[in-house]
Amino acid sequence: MAQSIISSNPPARRPAISPDLPAPEVRRLVVDEAGEGQRLDNFLMRLLKGVPKTHVYRVIRSGEVRVNKGRAGADTRLALGDEVRVPPVRVAEKPAGLAPAPAREFPVLFEDECLLAIAKPAGVAVHGGSGVSFGVIEQLRQARPQARFLELVHRIDRETSGILLLAKKRSALVALQDQFRSRETGKIYGALVVGVWPAKMKVIDVALHKTLDGRGERHVLPVAADHPDGRRAISLVQVVRAFQGCTLLDVTIKTGRTHQIRVHLAQAGHAIVGDPKYGDFALNKAWARGEGPGGARFERMFLHARQLAFDHPVSAERITLMAALPAECATLLNRLPTLP
Repeated sequence: MAQSIISSNPPARRPAISPDLPAPEVRRLVVDEAGEGQRLDNFLMRLLKGVPKTHVYRVIRSGEVRVNKGRAGADTRLALGDEVRVPPVRVAEKPAGLAPAPAREFPVLFEDECLLAIAKPAGVAVHGGSGVSFGVIEQLRQARPQARFLELVHRIDRETSGILLLAKKRSALVALQDQFRSRETGKIYGALVVGVWPAKMKVIDVALHKTLDGRGERHVLPVAADHPDGRRAISLVQVVRAFQGCTLLDVTIKTGRTHQIRVHLAQAGHAIVGDPKYGDFALNKAWARGEGPGGARFERMFLHARQLAFDHPVSAERITLMAALPAECATLLNRLPTLP
């Protein structure tokens, strides 16, 4: 199979429904490419933002929602050209004065009629929520108003930089998400960790348990393999370069658990430099003040999604995307003293 390699250098309160809004009316919508192949329930929830899920399922069960004039179940897959009757449903009013996400483009690593791959900078969330008004997807939609469909294929942490893949067609989204679920994608991250990594430690097979901390924020814990709430997680680690006081690693993830690399490396005793959740907080502050090895200064987490491989959803060609280290990461490595 041919291969292409591309490289580059607290929840918000639901707004009240205004009694002054005009009474909603029946809508009849024709399914376009954005809705093709989508389940009816997901189609309606995307359309009726702010309407409780329970109400969406209630109107489906009651038969008020019709597809091509017939009753349909929540799991009905919509086809191009289907007519969907949407009953009168009042949607929550948007808060007054809520500014839209600013339009923003990001460095493009690959783009065709199906896909868009960008280099996401550190510090930018992939989507809004959890105290973040907007993220990459909202900014890209504002920058590309002509795009009929644009969705995230996967996610990477806000603090992580690197490759982010988006779909421009629903068929591409479904195909690529199937690849991610079945672990048919190759994902390699560059991570700078504190200390000298043991060269013989090449596989980390430690289960992870996702929970909430005392402030209600997501937190992931390493747990025993037989933990009732643990999920197996496997990371492959390779030493790229050893420095004085830290080590640059390539980490290939065989499973895609939340915060997997960050927790695996920290539980091994070598937290990622600058990690604000699982790292050494005192050390992070020292690096931010310019007190790292050799006087190095660094103010972000050094975790970079540098390579992603997948099969193109149309051509089946194996695509390998590569994103160069951001300037601040490359500058840091050039300043660090190497081991003799």
